Amino acid sequence: MASWKMKLASLVLAAFAATGASAQEVTLRFHQFLPPQGTVPSKAILPWAQRIEEASGGRIKVQLFSSMQLGGTPPQLFDQARDGVVDMVWTLQGYTPGRFPKTEVFELPFMAGLSAEQTSRALWDYVQKNAMDEYKDVHVLALHTHGPGLFHTKQPVTGLESLRGMKIRGGTRVVNSMLTKLGATPVGMPVPAVTEALSKGVLDGTTIPWEVAPALKVQELVKNHTTFAGDRALYVTTFVVAMNKAAYNRLPPDLRKVIDDHSGPEMGALFARTQDEGDVRGRALAEAAGNRIVALDAAETQRWKRTAAAVESEWIKDAQSKGIDGARLVSEARALIRQYEK
Repeated sequence: MASWKMKLASLVLAAFAATGASAQEVTLRFHQFLPPQGTVPSKAILPWAQRIEEASGGRIKVQLFSSMQLGGTPPQLFDQARDGVVDMVWTLQGYTPGRFPKTEVFELPFMAGLSAEQTSRALWDYVQKNAMDEYKDVHVLALHTHGPGLFHTKQPVTGLESLRGMKIRGGTRVVNSMLTKLGATPVGMPVPAVTEALSKGVLDGTTIPWEVAPALKVQELVKNHTTFAGDRALYVTTFVVAMNKAAYNRLPPDLRKVIDDHSGPEMGALFARTQDEGDVRGRALAEAAGNRIVALDAAETQRWKRTAAAVESEWIKDAQSKGIDGARLVSEARALIRQYEK
């Protein structure tokens, strides 16, 4: 009799323990570099975090930390996720030059199209096939790009000649190389530093998409914006949402499924759509401010393409020196982007 009661008690305890384990609550810290009112933080990261909390029945809490609140600099975000300093990050691969050489191909001049969502879907497929080794130290939740990058300058850029000598912020190694070829003086810095650099005269202008301009007050600090003809973007940069591997692996299976169900190519597409929509709002604000928007015609755009083509040639040569078939990756990236534009 006593033995039966003991067995029953142990079964009850085991059931209770199992229930407790399945009801485990987890808090995940999400760190990123822009202010909370920025397009991606407010219209992608926050809604995504809310969906995770809802889908988990409140068992996953996502704490959002903006503007590097937890310390460090934007180039350190990827390592913060890798090392478990935080659980999740949103960052640019280009903040750590040379670390993501295969992913860089998407940043080449006039590679991407005009839709961040379409380019981001191509980026996901491309990385899955060609570059997952660059992300082996983290659990990748999403990959995406922004919409077309353009020039925002104090003096108008109406052609190649007028850009020469201007101090222009470039966000990544590839973009800085492009600026050099086009005759500008590149100034590398993370995007949060742009506002102060423009206001203090450190910069004559910056390259960013329309979407991020309002959060940085760029349309207030410069009065000229230069766009390009055709269906190719001057450039885009790539982003990753990365999760610490141990933080992901220690989740109970049902909570891992919640994360899995809300990550991947559709998460990247969500982030990219917010940037496409943000481009429309950013341009509207510049127009409302009475700023000048210079639209280079097809002939002038072709001059820029010919001049910037050297960036791609050099990138392929540099990739080959690292044992990477750069020409194949360029061809594959271009084909994937076109595939999603059909």
